[in-house]
Amino acid sequence: MTLTRATTSTGSARTRSIGRRILGIDPGLRRTGYGVVVQTERGLEYLASGCIKSPEGELPTRLKTILSDLAEVISTFKPTEVAIEIVFVNVNPQSTLLLGQARGAAISAAVLAELPVAEYTALQIKQAVAGHGKAAKEQVQEMVRRLLALPAAPGADASDALACAICHAHAAESYGGLRRGGFRVRGGRIL
Repeated sequence: MTLTRATTSTGSARTRSIGRRILGIDPGLRRTGYGVVVQTERGLEYLASGCIKSPEGELPTRLKTILSDLAEVISTFKPTEVAIEIVFVNVNPQSTLLLGQARGAAISAAVLAELPVAEYTALQIKQAVAGHGKAAKEQVQEMVRRLLALPAAPGADASDALACAICHAHAAESYGGLRRGGFRVRGGRIL
């Protein structure tokens, strides 16, 4: 597992947190990206990101790696909530099933830690981060870098996970504001 922690002088230890620490997960059987952001009074701040690499071999061993390494990430960074990308239907049904199993291992790590899990499509994540749902991977990486004031763009898997966490933070702000304004929100729709 590759682990990258914040080393900037504007780290969350110096800024007052408002109680939200979001773990974003980009599931994959070979590489599962993760990213942790903290919501502060000034906005979102980067805490950590990385990539869990599953060894080649039997599927149960690979799933165990995802589960145990994400459990370690959760134990280390103590997120209060988790956001994960929803699996899209691939051309190859076998690949879709395998990706779904990796996603299940990731969700299991969060559920075992008794954390709430929110799910977002790739379209929703790209819309929240880059402004349109058809953004290229490079655009998402650059917007993650800018939104979190990082010196360089993170790797593709970590960047996707951080984008998922940013999407969740923005969605919660939007829906929370609507609820405070007297509107009811159910299933992502305003009632």
